[in-house]
Amino acid sequence: MEENPTLESEAWGSPRGWLAPREARGGPSLSSVLNELPSAATLRYRGPGVLPWGALEEEEEDGGRSRKAFTEVTQTELQDPHPSRELPWPMQARRAHRQRNASRDQVVYGSGTKTDQWARLLRRSKEKTKEGLRSLQPWAWTLKRIGGQFGAGTESYFSLLRFLLLLNVLASVLMACMTLLPTWLGGAPPGPPGPNISSPCGSYNPHSQGLVTFATQLFNLLSGEGYLEWSPLFYGFYPPRPRLAVTYLCWAFAVGLICLLLILHRSVSGLKQTLLAESEALTSYSHRVFSAWNFGLCGDVHVRLRQRIILYELKVELEETVLRRQAAVRTLGQQARVWLVRVLLNLLVVALLGAAFYGVYWATGCTVELQEMSLVQELPLLKLGVNYLPSIFIAGVNFVLPPVFKLIAPLEGYTRSRQIVFILLRTVFLRLASLVVLLFSLWNQITCGGDSEAENCKTCGYNYKELPCWETVLGQEMYKLLLFDLLTVLAVALLIQFPRKLLCGLCPGALGRLAGTQEFQVPDEVLGLIYAQTVVWVGSFFCPLLPLLNTVKFVLLFYLKKLTLFSTCSPAARTFRASTANFFFPLVLLLGLAISSVPLLYSIFLIPPSKLCGPFRGQPSIWAQIPESISRLPETTQNFLFFLGTQAFAVPLLLISSILMAYTVALANSYGRLISELKRQRETEAQNKVFLARRAVALTSTKPAL
Repeated sequence: MEENPTLESEAWGSPRGWLAPREARGGPSLSSVLNELPSAATLRYRGPGVLPWGALEEEEEDGGRSRKAFTEVTQTELQDPHPSRELPWPMQARRAHRQRNASRDQVVYGSGTKTDQWARLLRRSKEKTKEGLRSLQPWAWTLKRIGGQFGAGTESYFSLLRFLLLLNVLASVLMACMTLLPTWLGGAPPGPPGPNISSPCGSYNPHSQGLVTFATQLFNLLSGEGYLEWSPLFYGFYPPRPRLAVTYLCWAFAVGLICLLLILHRSVSGLKQTLLAESEALTSYSHRVFSAWNFGLCGDVHVRLRQRIILYELKVELEETVLRRQAAVRTLGQQARVWLVRVLLNLLVVALLGAAFYGVYWATGCTVELQEMSLVQELPLLKLGVNYLPSIFIAGVNFVLPPVFKLIAPLEGYTRSRQIVFILLRTVFLRLASLVVLLFSLWNQITCGGDSEAENCKTCGYNYKELPCWETVLGQEMYKLLLFDLLTVLAVALLIQFPRKLLCGLCPGALGRLAGTQEFQVPDEVLGLIYAQTVVWVGSFFCPLLPLLNTVKFVLLFYLKKLTLFSTCSPAARTFRASTANFFFPLVLLLGLAISSVPLLYSIFLIPPSKLCGPFRGQPSIWAQIPESISRLPETTQNFLFFLGTQAFAVPLLLISSILMAYTVALANSYGRLISELKRQRETEAQNKVFLARRAVALTSTKPAL
């Protein structure tokens, strides 16, 4: 009975590759025992043939035995058949291992079945393709620099800007191939209808007659009227050709589908990061400390940037942990007070949003009445201001209310990441709902308030007296919104942000710091991008060159925001989790795409096209061109296309989709149960290690007495 403690203590006290400190050799402490665990050995490992971190020089007398053990381990590791990238070595050791075993790798690559070789070749080709596409991404180094200096939240804004630039470039390329090219290949487009040409739906004369002054030319450039109204910029320019009409409509659907797929792909990848960050698997500080470093970094600049990124991530974790602890210790009365404050603040937000929406509706309705006044017609500058009245009102509301929402969010007692989400929700609702109100006002003018029996809409199905080419008018409104948004961004940067920075340099002291200290407001900037992209999605069908204009705008915006960020802004005092941005920003972008699809689909299927302009003139609806084009196809093709719309195709497709969905859900549930079981096993193993270490220390402490 007395031999067991002695034997166990000797077994635990014997060194197994890691030497205990000199002062602890008489009896190992808890820390020395923990240092002998495999996890500690992994952390201290530096590569084959190299002593681990923490091996003291003063332990030379016992070094022969340790070095011999390391030599044996090294020989075993150098004969390891695993690829170099899978070994837990530094980059230099991996490179040496790969060069040493290059000939062996060639032999292994040539062995195996044909299926294995093709699978290996396909995997390597896929990896090389990903690396090539990653190298083609613009501004990669700039985004790393921004993330290291200002945090991952600010970097997410520029990453979203680059993603939207990709969407607009793809839309512009498709527009050029499916709209502009067929237009010019089919012959020179006809000119605008003359002033003497009339029809039951009135007359349409987009060109002004006589000599045009410079002020009028400037007005036409900013409003999209005059010489721009009958140009490839707008819908009315394109001639009524059957093939062009089909490609025009297919272009709109192709752009929407591509944007939807790319946004969903980005949202899913962001969702994975969000779920991992919100779970307890990766929010521990040990993950940031031991797993976040990239050992392949070269150069002091890259190392410092990575250090700053890890620093910002740790700051986010610490801030949110403090808030969670404060929320956990609240009493019932404090909880009731917090919820009461939240309810009152949300009522205030609803009241502000309602007032803003009514103002946008009023401004849009008054624009038509003010344009008919003789004083407005005589003064070009006043006429330009009246035409931009809805845009000015929307920009004013979007400029005033987001700072109010920003002041309200901290009073609700949420974490920083949750505050960002609520600010984004309220701001996106403000911006997108303002756009919806504007579209509703335009719909009210086009369809005579939905009354097809009204005097102005009875003949042609739309208000042909005030809007003879309503598609072009709708495109002009979106064009003005896009242009005014760009002018607003330039004005804010040149007239507010840079002067504040100059005032900070001219006025030393507290006043200068108060006036010049600025932070990059990620929620406002992101919502500005999503609002601009939603405007483009709404107006791209009626203004085909709008994606191209938005591409130029986003390139200018990137360099302007970069200059503003590094010149006038300081790092944020409070950061938020990057995973929240990676998931929530594409989700809001998806909401903008859904909102923009409603007026577009309504216009395609329900509102009659203009009878005097556009490729669909003379059709009862824009969609009517598709069945008419299908009727010209061979009978076999027609039968196949009509079969796709029958129940014989839809019901089996629905059943197969349901089965696949049920299988995916069951597979996800099984994976979830397996992950939960592995987590429990991990916790049990950790508890077992701690228990064994404490037991060993207790037995060692009783050794002198025995």
